[in-house]
Amino acid sequence: MVLVDTRRLADCFPAIDYFEEAGLPFVVGVNGWDGHFPHVEQEVRDALTLAPHIPIVRTDARSRDAVKSTLITLVEYVLTLRSAYGRTS
Repeated sequence: MVLVDTRRLADCFPAIDYFEEAGLPFVVGVNGWDGHFPHVEQEVRDALTLAPHIPIVRTDARSRDAVKSTLITLVEYVLTLRSAYGRTS
């Protein structure tokens, strides 16, 4: 999971580059404060030049439940990819 602070997008590029170059699945968690998310998903996707299949979720890194939900999204995404490629091991 790559946690994104939309006020500091440039800080996210090394992590995103790492996962993309390694061929590892990842999700982007857009961190919001008190339920406030100043940018919509497509703005974040465009700013980070993310492929359309990369999941973007809104989260609050201070909330255990929100982080758990984001991690569940990552696991579901990995399982979907695994099914799509027919991997059994």
